[in-house]
Amino acid sequence: MAMKIRLARGGSRKRPHYAIVASDSRMPRDGRFKEKLGTYNPLLPKDSEDRVKMNMDRVRFWLDQGAQPTDRVSRFLEAAGEKEKTERSNPDKAKPGKKARERAEEKATKAAAVDAAVDGAAEAGAAEAASAESDGADSDPGAPEEAVVEPAEEAPATGTEEEAPAEAAGDGEEDAG
Repeated sequence: MAMKIRLARGGSRKRPHYAIVASDSRMPRDGRFKEKLGTYNPLLPKDSEDRVKMNMDRVRFWLDQGAQPTDRVSRFLEAAGEKEKTERSNPDKAKPGKKARERAEEKATKAAAVDAAVDGAAEAGAAEAASAESDGADSDPGAPEEAVVEPAEEAPATGTEEEAPAEAAGDGEEDAG
């Protein structure tokens, strides 16, 4: 007979309470068991003494008989110092899902595009600054650079501002007379 030390669920809906039992592995989770070894109340704080209670003499007896603890019960035994800590490795659990990986890749490509644009703008600004420095090599390095203002081209004026309304008024009088 393959014996297990495992949890049997009790309590009401959303209010779990577990019994730590020694049971035949072929029996249902909440079914028949050989002996109740303790209790586990997950609703209590982790530092509470009443969260996990075990009769360690009976647990040792069943372990000597060849009973295998489940993962959760072996964690309780490790915390109690009855069992050596085992290294657990589940690298797939830490990996994000397919959609999350796609979103991360999308975000990385956008960030790379933004970085490239910023770097390109910075390089262009540096090139302009370098050309401006080479043009102003004759000037004093401590002196502020003066901006060269070129006058804007203006349309040629046919007349002065005062003449333009008079001409418009004169055109209208000739037609009327």
